[in-house]
Amino acid sequence: MLYTELLRLWDEAVQAVDAKDWEGSLAKLDQISEPSSRTLFNAASAHLALGELELAMKALDLTIAKDQRLAVGFFQRAAVMMQVDRLEEALSDCIWAQKHMRGNIVIDYRQLGLRFKLFSWQVLYNAAAVYCRMSQWEQAREVLLSASQERGGGRGGNIEGALDSIMREEVLAPLLVPEGVVFRPRKQEVEQLQQRDFLGKAKVISSMIPNDDFGGFEPLRVQKPGFYEPKVDGSQDSRYMRLRTPYMARGPGQLTVPGGATVFLFAEEDRDGMVTVIYDGQRGLLPVSLLEPADVKSSKGKREKLQKVPSGIPLPPGLKPPTRPKAQPSSAAPPRDTPPPSYITATHAPLPASEPPRYTANAASNQHADSAQDAEGGSVVVKVHYTYTVALSVPLDTPYSELKERIAQKLGQPASQLRLRHKLHGSRALIPLGGEDPGRTMQEVAEAGRATLWCQTEDPLANRSILYQMVALYDYNAQGPEDLEFSEGDTIDILGDVNEEWLEGHCAGNIGIFPSCFAYRENIAESLESSHL
Repeated sequence: MLYTELLRLWDEAVQAVDAKDWEGSLAKLDQISEPSSRTLFNAASAHLALGELELAMKALDLTIAKDQRLAVGFFQRAAVMMQVDRLEEALSDCIWAQKHMRGNIVIDYRQLGLRFKLFSWQVLYNAAAVYCRMSQWEQAREVLLSASQERGGGRGGNIEGALDSIMREEVLAPLLVPEGVVFRPRKQEVEQLQQRDFLGKAKVISSMIPNDDFGGFEPLRVQKPGFYEPKVDGSQDSRYMRLRTPYMARGPGQLTVPGGATVFLFAEEDRDGMVTVIYDGQRGLLPVSLLEPADVKSSKGKREKLQKVPSGIPLPPGLKPPTRPKAQPSSAAPPRDTPPPSYITATHAPLPASEPPRYTANAASNQHADSAQDAEGGSVVVKVHYTYTVALSVPLDTPYSELKERIAQKLGQPASQLRLRHKLHGSRALIPLGGEDPGRTMQEVAEAGRATLWCQTEDPLANRSILYQMVALYDYNAQGPEDLEFSEGDTIDILGDVNEEWLEGHCAGNIGIFPSCFAYRENIAESLESSHL
């Protein structure tokens, strides 16, 4: 139940105790579905006031079960057990009460809401009362003598009178928490239960109507000119501007922007007639005389407006984060009509892609020109990215297998445990080098007499198949032990689908799950065809 509801019932029960309405107090306490040790102690006190000893005993049992170190609970239950002649259990409760005093002479329970101080001599007094009922007068006398040596106030002549009663072999009456002394809720918390109007009643401060004291709701009144801003159209209100003519940077901090491009107005015009804008993710200066308001039409949603007008800042993966998968990620790949590809053939399969990179005629011609220069040079410089970077020069017709052996010798690692990958021109995905085919040489990947490879040791993926590869669009920090963490631009090997929004992948020797919207898939088959044109 809510704490405010518990607090309300607790306070009403205490008010009933103050009015000596024990039945009403018990009725309120019974409505608490999750009682605490303090409310259960109050219920026991109400049962004692009504003379219901068995019910009081049960309430005190629940009180101690809730708080096993409540010394006053053991003290109260020991007194009740003496009244029902359960002497052995009463003596045990006195021992536990003395133990939970933790060597203190007195425990003040006012901080917990009980206006009662439990003294050590009171616990010893009740223990002596138990020995009296067991007719063990000598033990009762010794306990009272030890109680008389205890320091602390509130004894008065109780100990001396009790010793005289024992000498006459008269049974001592047990000490109890006084009737009506119960645990009370904090006053500050009870005051917070009452609703308060922090704002107060509305008051007219200024109005165009003389002697206006209206404080309710009514239709909007016509404002006087000068007290509001006139309505403007979308093109005037927007900070997106269009460049009328192309502009070439002529000084430090200026941008080169083609004509007709849309830029975002970042700051106001300075004294030199230049204004700070953002274009293609870069901030710089443009002449304000060449800018005109862009015709930005209002769209239904904020996401559509962001997609229509580029600001140079990449859009987030989605306005709504993907939901966590309910099932654990399965290590088995989804069923397929054909056997899954291996490491070598995974990235060469004709898989569909969302936004494959395109090559222009100039790029293709440049690549052929570079290949011709490589053939004339006869050697290629290979840069290998490992935990550190190494470089070596090999002939242009070196097979992949021989290159792998030379790299393994350079790194001091077995060639069977190394995995070499490279990037196609214009692609961000890492492609494994060709296998043991002796006809494939470094001439296929060399550009202008140079080649860059990425090398890593084999990780435990011998029994897993790669479906395809994706490139990370954004950094993803792991939210749990099952997540796969990666950085922007990393190549991720896809091992399976978890659901529509999550994938299982492998990156940098780790296997885990990640949101599919954080990466995109390239059309590697089309990239390979373009690179061989």
